[in-house]
Amino acid sequence: MTAAGGADPGLIDDLVAANRILYQEGVVDGFGHVSVRHNRDPGRFLLARSMAPGLVTAADILVFDRDGNAVDAGAPAAYLERFIHSEIYKARPDVQAVVHSHSPSVIPFGATAVALRPIYHMSGFLAGGAPVFEIRETAGEASDMLIRSPALGAALAKRLGAASVALMRGHGDVVVAESLKLAVFRAIYTEINARLEAEALRLGEGRVSFLTEAEAVAAAATNGAQVGRAWDLWKQKAMGGKP
Repeated sequence: MTAAGGADPGLIDDLVAANRILYQEGVVDGFGHVSVRHNRDPGRFLLARSMAPGLVTAADILVFDRDGNAVDAGAPAAYLERFIHSEIYKARPDVQAVVHSHSPSVIPFGATAVALRPIYHMSGFLAGGAPVFEIRETAGEASDMLIRSPALGAALAKRLGAASVALMRGHGDVVVAESLKLAVFRAIYTEINARLEAEALRLGEGRVSFLTEAEAVAAAATNGAQVGRAWDLWKQKAMGGKP
């Protein structure tokens, strides 16, 4: 198999690291996936074969077309939910990377009326909140909750809209960004924000001082320029180095 359809080796290396980081930081476990738009062809994207994210290597990275089909006819089994990625890339030209996880602290916010909101400066990207995707509206009352078709992927992308994060009721979330490193950053801090918000709601008996939209936007802009500092630490730790 060729090296991910001529993609930049550095991009492949970062995608491998992204899988390992998300596992190391507790966002994904044996399930979940992260993709990045192909650097030479924006109509394609890179995603690992169907496997546990924490075990991904460069040899496991596949190239997919805009419809979620593996470009290599002899490619191994792909993730059932690859349509999350293909349909978001179609709908959002600004998005360069997508993370889907079953981030544990986030799950309750997709299954209750409590909104996920930015509680501290590291989660400023949650300004405007995180819409909740209700799969029953598209798939009916008896789906297996998976985004296993282009139609479901398109419905999820529509619900995501212009947001950075969408919650998936009873399933997990999807996080997007204009770079792979920023998508990983947002996925990690979405999980942390959810954990902190739940604790604050408990301590404050529902009375919590969230960031204003202006504060969140300003914080997100500042943090977006500092992502490399966290990425370098996470990557070194996830790839076997000492922090």
